[in-house]
Amino acid sequence: MLLQYKNKNVIEAGCDEAGRGCLAGAVYAAAVILPPDFECEALNDSKKLTEKQRYALRPLIEKEAIAWAIGTVSPEEIDKINILNASFLAMHRAIKQLSVQPQCLLIDGNRFKPYPGIMHYCEIKGDGRYLSIAAASILAKTYRDDYMNNLHNQYPQYKWNENKGYPTKAHRTAIREFGTTPYHRMTFQLLERQLDLF
Repeated sequence: MLLQYKNKNVIEAGCDEAGRGCLAGAVYAAAVILPPDFECEALNDSKKLTEKQRYALRPLIEKEAIAWAIGTVSPEEIDKINILNASFLAMHRAIKQLSVQPQCLLIDGNRFKPYPGIMHYCEIKGDGRYLSIAAASILAKTYRDDYMNNLHNQYPQYKWNENKGYPTKAHRTAIREFGTTPYHRMTFQLLERQLDLF
């Protein structure tokens, strides 16, 4: 069972992002405030759950949460400010949209750009330790998957319904064959470097 909170009697929001390592698409982040007595044994780091489990947990999280929100940063913005800053910005956008102002932020990872007026803790592998971060990881992941599945309908040759924009062999083969789309991150290494023998 994951931890319910870090500090008792403090309104905590768990924050996590999805899509940081992708070659295409926006980066998504979620912020979730859960009730201090919230319990759910099935809730865990989204990477440890199946797609079916993640989508089954999403409506439960949305129903039980005191507040939750999603923030996104576009591929164009990612190319301008880099993916690390884009991840922080996506989290800031999610936090800003919360209907309840948290007093503390639990951030998955080891770095964060402070959000004005709210203290934060960086928690390495926090999505496997705190319920609120795990909940945020599930919302960020499922909402981003929905977005990539929708983009797949426009660009089926890239198989985004399967790879979600990550650098799979099939995705890179499609980039080589069909070129890029407006959703590709142009500052990323889209093709594997090949040894020039000539």
